[in-house]
This record gives sequence, structure tokens and C-alpha cells, in this order.
Amino acid sequence: MTLAPTPAEVMIAAAAREIRDGEVVFVGMRLPLLAFALAKRTHAPRAVGLFENGIIRETPSSAMLHTMGDPPNIEGARMCCRMTTVMGLLQRGDVDLGFLGGAEVDRFGNINTSYIGDPKRPEVKLPGSGGAADIASLAKRYVVVIDHAPRRLPRRVGYVTSPGNGDGPGWRSRVGLPRGGPSAIITDRATLRFYPSSGEAYLASVHDGFTAEDVVAQTGWELKIGSDCAATIAPTTEELRIVRECDPQGFWTGRRESR
Repeated sequence: MTLAPTPAEVMIAAAAREIRDGEVVFVGMRLPLLAFALAKRTHAPRAVGLFENGIIRETPSSAMLHTMGDPPNIEGARMCCRMTTVMGLLQRGDVDLGFLGGAEVDRFGNINTSYIGDPKRPEVKLPGSGGAADIASLAKRYVVVIDHAPRRLPRRVGYVTSPGNGDGPGWRSRVGLPRGGPSAIITDRATLRFYPSSGEAYLASVHDGFTAEDVVAQTGWELKIGSDCAATIAPTTEELRIVRECDPQGFWTGRRESR
């Protein structure tokens, strides 16, 4: 009997479906590590993974990864190079999709990983961008993976570390960003997508166990419900088997907590 998926496993399956076969993907940490492995072993076998520390892989690591620099991620890599090399691929326009996290993401997909409160005297000082601003600026599109709560999804982030659609339609082209922008926000309750006309996020699908009203109530702005809003596709038995094989101790998926 297959155990019901954890919220993290639902997010991983949803994130994996954002990866198309043959795409170059800036993988990132935490759940996207497993999303890339899942996509490679199911619908996107020709996807290529880039890691910020300079690793390029055509096959996922055969062992569990806690960080992108773990030895199993280096062993069998297609290429281990300088960070500037993979960032150069971004600048050149070769990266199709990037995964990002953050402390906050707002209705236009702008991400804050710098400060909570007044930047001059912040309540909390966060780690900063890393490579996230580069990915948000230069990838053809990016997906945010984040927990769903009003403080995590405010109407406007307190500080824009990584740019989304700025203050609305046309902003990216006005400031000289050549491509891309946010395509989805995947949370533990729902998937949000973006209206091309306004650049604002809307509710596209709701995960099992929640309602659209639940999601709207836990969002820090007046979240619109898409005309085609539906139930999120649940992870299949095979998808869960692969994810749990990649994370047997439930380090990233929270499976330990559900035992």
C-alpha cells in the first residue's frame, strides 16, 4: 500500500512537471533537486541540469543529495567548471528554466531573500541573492517553490532581491531584462501562474485537501482564481516510488515526520 504523499512530495511532482524534455534547467537546492531527478526518470529524459557551483549533469545523482556540492553530484557529472561558466550560459540565453526559493514572493513574482523590515535597520537579515537574481533576470522562465502563508506571499515584497514582473506589464522590457520572468509559484497548497496581460499571479490549481477559498485566505493579496482553475494532478504511484527512492530517509520530503 502506497502511503499518501506529503505536502513536499506534491510540490516535487508539480515542480517536475514544469520541466520539459530537452530543456536546460538551473536546478537549485532543496525540493528542485528531487524534481529534476523525477523529471529525468519520467517525462524529460533529455533535460540537462545546471548547478550554481559549476556542475553540469545529464543524469541525476544516483545517491541522496543534501547540497549541490555533495560528492555524488560531482561523480558522473558531464562537466565540473567555474561558476562563471554556468552563469555565462545564463547570460547567453541557454537556460530554459530556473528554480528559485525565497523568504517572500509577491503578486508580480518579485522575490525577497535580503531583508525583512526596513533595509536600513532590518528585523531579519537574510542570505541575499546568491545566483538567484541572475536566474530571475536571464533564464527564459523561472518557477518559485515556497510555503504558502500570507507573510510569505505579500502583496509587495519588502525588498526586491530577484526581479519578477516588477510593478506590472512591460516592466521587464523597460528595465532591459531581455527574456523570461516568472511562470509559476508552487506552494504546499496550490500552483499559481501569471496573466500575460497584467503580469500578476492567479490561482491555477489547488492541491488535494485544500479549497480555492483556503488558498485565497492564506495569500497576502486579493488572489484571483483562474477561469480554468482545477485540482492539481496528484503524484502517481510511480512518481512517489522514484521520489522516495531518491530520498529514502525523507530528508527533503518530510516523510520522517509522517512515520
